Amino acid sequence: MMRDFIQALPKTETHLHLEGALPYELLCAWDPQQWPADPQFRSPSYRYATFPDFERILLDHALPWFTTAERYHEAAKVIFAKHVAQNVRYVETSFHLPVTGFINVQGPDIIAAIRAAAPATLEVRVFAGMLRSDLGGELRPVIDQLHTWEALAGVDLHGFETMLTHPDTAAVWAKLCAAGKITKCHAGEFDGPARVREAIEVLGVRRIQHGVRAIEDPAVVKLAVECGATFDVCPLSNVGLQVVPSMKDHPIRRLLQAGVRCTVSTDDPLCFGNSLTDEYTALAQDLTFSHQEIAGVVRNGWEIADVPDATRREMLATIGRIEATAA
Repeated sequence: MMRDFIQALPKTETHLHLEGALPYELLCAWDPQQWPADPQFRSPSYRYATFPDFERILLDHALPWFTTAERYHEAAKVIFAKHVAQNVRYVETSFHLPVTGFINVQGPDIIAAIRAAAPATLEVRVFAGMLRSDLGGELRPVIDQLHTWEALAGVDLHGFETMLTHPDTAAVWAKLCAAGKITKCHAGEFDGPARVREAIEVLGVRRIQHGVRAIEDPAVVKLAVECGATFDVCPLSNVGLQVVPSMKDHPIRRLLQAGVRCTVSTDDPLCFGNSLTDEYTALAQDLTFSHQEIAGVVRNGWEIADVPDATRREMLATIGRIEATAA
């Protein structure tokens, strides 16, 4: 059974927005009248008309909950328990840096609350996510100190991709890289392959969040391969947001065949009602991914995971053994 094979593989999740992963059942338990069970937007058939529509629903549900560091901890405990149940061993998650100003809680306190929620069997790395415009706003003094936040794994430029990238971003990202932080950038989702090129050539990023629209320009795909970029792809999110018409039209196989390293993640399961198991199952059912192809994507996650080399070798060996039994 493919689902048993997916469950057996020790998986990673490398593109997960903490606020967008708020377990909906926490809202239902908190105020069942305001948050009814099974809202339409969490149905697999639901399609968001625009990114602003998606963002409005996400914020309307997430912001009432995330008011304290303790609320981040409470949500993260449930989120990470779901990972453990799916045999996920490593997670990279981002929190939305502007929230620190909304709720008057320091970023390091939020990071500590999230990390403290991680069970012993799950490696968690926490990233600070921000809009492309935040470098030019009130958050700039905070952003300029991110390199000193010891528990911060890295940063992620996200939000509505059609925003202009602030001209200081490359210098700030370079400073963070020099401090050992991992830099990411959302690109190739709502804007075209030129934004993937910008992320790689201008910002020096090798971790592209989404990246799927690079397929529209073979030269950008070639660039991604040559520089060793990784696309942290979220297939069901791409369908729900109408970046692609359907799973059958998703370009992940073409990207993989071209030599682009792709991982698979859930993005914002609060809004899509999806799990990591659902993502891999969709690859198998809608794109006829074989056991070998599924194992290859899982392997990609460990290749770029921020873990000791011994852990990486152990996980890759485990994947190899499981793959061999399915052959």
